[in-house]
Amino acid sequence: MSDHKKTGTARDSHYARLRRAHRDIKGAVPRKRAPLEGKPPPEGLVRLYGLHTVRAALDNPKRVIHDMLVTRNAAQRLGIEDVTALPFPAKLVEPKEIETLTGSEAVHQGVVIEAKPLKANPLDKLQHASLVLVLDQVTDPHNVGAIMRSAVAFGADALMTTARHSPAETGVLAKSASGALEHVNHIEVRNLAAAIEDLHKAGFHTVGLDSEGPQELEESLVGSRIALVLGAEGKGLRQKTRETVNALARLDLPGEIRSLNVSNATAVALYIARRYLSAR
Repeated sequence: MSDHKKTGTARDSHYARLRRAHRDIKGAVPRKRAPLEGKPPPEGLVRLYGLHTVRAALDNPKRVIHDMLVTRNAAQRLGIEDVTALPFPAKLVEPKEIETLTGSEAVHQGVVIEAKPLKANPLDKLQHASLVLVLDQVTDPHNVGAIMRSAVAFGADALMTTARHSPAETGVLAKSASGALEHVNHIEVRNLAAAIEDLHKAGFHTVGLDSEGPQELEESLVGSRIALVLGAEGKGLRQKTRETVNALARLDLPGEIRSLNVSNATAVALYIARRYLSAR
């Protein structure tokens, strides 16, 4: 009886220790895995990160950079031999110090800069343009960044957005653009319908992309100046925009899915429009 009680007590104590240890581990895991959100950038500055993004910013004479944090490996990949020779304050750090600014989930690749945002251009900067992209309240920064990348890749002369209901320049947008932010001619307007009318006066044929458009995009392109107008994911073009453009057109999608993500649709539409203009 006495031996059994001792054995039971020892076994119970062992299980109790395991239960306490398990509770401690369960309590510690969420705190350990919680993503670091990072700090907001100083007022008037944007925080950009990633090798392609920062390399493009360094090469852009219009970009005013205030400071940089960079790991030794990232500095080598960027071709920076001496960070003290840069025309702005720069510091070699460990990745964790960068994460205090960007957050732990940002793919910073070992470098972050703080810089002034680029200024958007007015509508009159389209004198020699032949291919323009117009976004009707596309607000997701990942989509807009990807659209910027396609715009630069396919040689679009400008990307037009509205002052409201468009994403601000951020690290997320710039990372999605993969350097294209520094190359795109960004036009910002207040009233999209009025801006589309101004495009008409300048000789642009405006085509709104709509999955239910009456024509395929190839059939709707006319003239030597094309403006492709794309709406937000899900909502599509606003009614006023639909009424203002010269034509509504769809992409030829023979598969079971009848629509694409707005950034993918942009890439396809740009390819079609560029081929049309090149053949003229």
